[in-house]
Amino acid sequence: MKTIVTFGEIMGRLCPENFQRFRQSMPGKLDMTFAGAEANVAASIAMLGGKVKFVTTLPDNEMAEACLPVLKGIDVDVSGIKTVKYGRFGLYFVERGANQRPSKVMYDRDYSSVSLTPGDAYDWDSIYAGAGWLHTTGITPSLSEISANATEVAVRTAKEKGLTVSFDLNFRKKLWQWKKGTSASELAKKTMRDILPYIDVVIANEEDAHDVLGISSENTDIESGKLDVAKYADVAKEIVRQFPNIKKVAITLRESISATHNNWGAMLYDTATQKSYFAPLVDGSYAPYEIKNIIDRVGGGDSFGAALIFALNTPKLAKPENAIRFAIASSCLCHSINGDFNYVSRSEVEALMGGSASGRVVR
Repeated sequence: MKTIVTFGEIMGRLCPENFQRFRQSMPGKLDMTFAGAEANVAASIAMLGGKVKFVTTLPDNEMAEACLPVLKGIDVDVSGIKTVKYGRFGLYFVERGANQRPSKVMYDRDYSSVSLTPGDAYDWDSIYAGAGWLHTTGITPSLSEISANATEVAVRTAKEKGLTVSFDLNFRKKLWQWKKGTSASELAKKTMRDILPYIDVVIANEEDAHDVLGISSENTDIESGKLDVAKYADVAKEIVRQFPNIKKVAITLRESISATHNNWGAMLYDTATQKSYFAPLVDGSYAPYEIKNIIDRVGGGDSFGAALIFALNTPKLAKPENAIRFAIASSCLCHSINGDFNYVSRSEVEALMGGSASGRVVR
């Protein structure tokens, strides 16, 4: 496996303990971990056994000094990380929901160091040396006009050097605020359409295609958690029609019964075979994982993207039908783990793929 590069922001994630609300827990203790979409992907790939490098810009302070050993400790290559004298270390706050009370996310990442660093400040020749894949997401260009341009530089340079490029649409309405007089959705649509011509693999959820590209699935009600999964093949085909450079489209399919009870599956459309592959399957038919006691769903999509990228770069898993099974099984397990990083191994994912879903003690 050649090195997989991910580019984006890593932040401090602050969360009350035991599903408490901030009004209950403050003043008091908050649980802090490190997180961020592309950092989550890098961490998950490393823990699955892949070779991965994370690229970002951090302020030269104690927070960065605390963050880097965490990444190194799980075998993420940090040689592409810049430390600078400007900007700050971003934060985000998570209030984990339960039952009918939804989770909430608050961002505090304006003027973070990565959002102030232009694309030509990175040594892409060194970063991409020995690499075969770049992954980034729609979150990075949402931070600022500077980081939007840096994202375009990253993907364009990767394609020029022959890398495969994956991109998770990851629309976050709260973040697209850097152009006054332009709505978040309109700014995202314009920016993403400049980036997508360089992309080989698109990853999205049931809302992203609509919010970013204006492509919707019929017979679907996101708020009620009702999905007509068969229609998502049409969504994938329309994405490919608009952007013929795209070779694969992966869409996660979440049915939210409550904050802690979801049905979870996915689809992968492959242009080489012109087929859609769904997972998980029971007797050949789509049958999503039923996750009844979610510990933490934030980062679930990143764990899916990470496992999909890992599988597509692993010969024994690279066939579309295997890659999508591996990706959704890995992400299913992520829902049982507190924090954004998916602390699961390849063998644990393959055990779930093989039907070991009872949660019995392994002795």
